[in-house]
Amino acid sequence: MKVRKKEYGSANLIGRRVEGLRKERAISQKDFVARLQVAGLDINPTSYSKLEGQLRSASDKEVYTIALVLAVPMEELFPC
Repeated sequence: MKVRKKEYGSANLIGRRVEGLRKERAISQKDFVARLQVAGLDINPTSYSKLEGQLRSASDKEVYTIALVLAVPMEELFPC
């Protein structure tokens, strides 16, 4: 897995946590985007990367689908 080169932004609250959960499961961004697409979320790799980097906001549908694919409650995506 690649190491993040840029600093995190502040456009959403979930990006850093989503990245951590995805990496804990040893899923590449490419594979994760494919899983999100299979689950019905129309997202491209660049847009997803910006979400993880907190450089863009996340829609409610994105939060829901990410939690579904990671098999965690939506609340777990947010920082404590």
